[in-house]
Amino acid sequence: MWMVVKLLAVLVVLLAVGIGVVWQKVFAPGPLPVLHDEWWGPGQPKNMGEAITPFKINIPDSVIADLNARLDRWQNPTKPLENAQFTYGMNTDYLSKVVKFWRKDYNWKKREAFLNSLPQFKTNVAGLNLHFIHVKPKNVPAGTKVLPLLFMHGWPGSVRELYASIPLLTTPRKGYNFVFEVIAPSLPGYGFSDGAVRPGLGAVQVGVVMRQLMQRLGFNQFYLQGGDWGSIVATHMATLYPNIILGVHMNMCSSMHPLTQILYTIGSIYPLLVVDPPYQDRLYPLSKTYSQLLEESGYFHIQATKPDTVGVALRDSPVGLAAYILEKFAVWTNKEYKYLADGGIEKNYALTDLLDNVMIYWVTDSITTSMRLYAESFTSAQLGLGMDKIPANVPTACMAAPEELFYSPRAALLLKFPQLVHFSHPTKGGHFLAFEEPEMFADDVFEGMSKILSGQTSS
Repeated sequence: MWMVVKLLAVLVVLLAVGIGVVWQKVFAPGPLPVLHDEWWGPGQPKNMGEAITPFKINIPDSVIADLNARLDRWQNPTKPLENAQFTYGMNTDYLSKVVKFWRKDYNWKKREAFLNSLPQFKTNVAGLNLHFIHVKPKNVPAGTKVLPLLFMHGWPGSVRELYASIPLLTTPRKGYNFVFEVIAPSLPGYGFSDGAVRPGLGAVQVGVVMRQLMQRLGFNQFYLQGGDWGSIVATHMATLYPNIILGVHMNMCSSMHPLTQILYTIGSIYPLLVVDPPYQDRLYPLSKTYSQLLEESGYFHIQATKPDTVGVALRDSPVGLAAYILEKFAVWTNKEYKYLADGGIEKNYALTDLLDNVMIYWVTDSITTSMRLYAESFTSAQLGLGMDKIPANVPTACMAAPEELFYSPRAALLLKFPQLVHFSHPTKGGHFLAFEEPEMFADDVFEGMSKILSGQTSS
């Protein structure tokens, strides 16, 4: 009998030790990684100076002439299947309309002037010439604080997504004692910002570069806003620099903490433990959620593994580039738009505005370098940093639009963002909120930042 008791005691101890080891290895946060300022430009590190120079977009006429010639040569597209709409991807009947409009009605010179309407600059950081928009508020009332806000876009967007929102954020408004000074960079490898010349510049390292950029501009502490990749970079920055980042607002909040999947599984049995009742259908049933993610994530796997291969085709054909990008603006704005013959693209956006975004990729030859961010952010070295398990101890505001690609409930977000002070659920909107619904978006940024400043609890 005594031997049995001793054996059971040993087994209990071993089980406890095993659970402890698993918890430590899988769930417990590790130490905050120490990331040094690295050189991502050509050659060996060298002093490039700290000059900040005004920048204007000025694309040579020869580039536009070449584009028009390529558009003229596009012909005989494969016909879509009957009643397929956008369920197989871009509908080529609608694409023909886009190409005709692009060639006959879209005026790059006028659009270039529009894009130059906001003040833009370049500076060299870590060997990369970085492009950014910098807008300071005007006519700031006495007693109104000016908050420096690093405003970051994602893929397949660009700074073009942010143009309607920037004036709203930099204009003082009644009822708020603060306004924003906006710095909106083109992420490395996007648009007018250089891409890295060697592997390793993942989302974590982009966060380091963005911190360097803001310090170059004289901001030792500042606030963040991001969607898509911008939200991921913002999350990493808040994790790495809790003494530098004063607050974060995101319109694509997500938690990849290892406990999240366990939480979601528990919620599939009893959703009330995980999701507030009005929003349960945004996550459950999990089979529907994961089926939708699987359907919409084919691009993700390609870009996380072979970005340069697909990049060849997209760089060679402006029509192919437009099809690849515009299809995302259809389905990521509203999942039901895939059942429409035109993808619902012009329900929420003007075609001219969407083509501005496509043109930024085309005239800068940046589609391949932009897609490399996926490949660099999911390497074993990047994942080995353990960033998902380390809390971001910075006041955080989250905006969860109903048509966002994936819904993260409060319970999951708190695993990563323990200082979640604002969690809003707008009644409309999808993935590109700053572009699609700029007024609603700006309202939420102001409201979220007001709670960050006052330290209120999430509502």
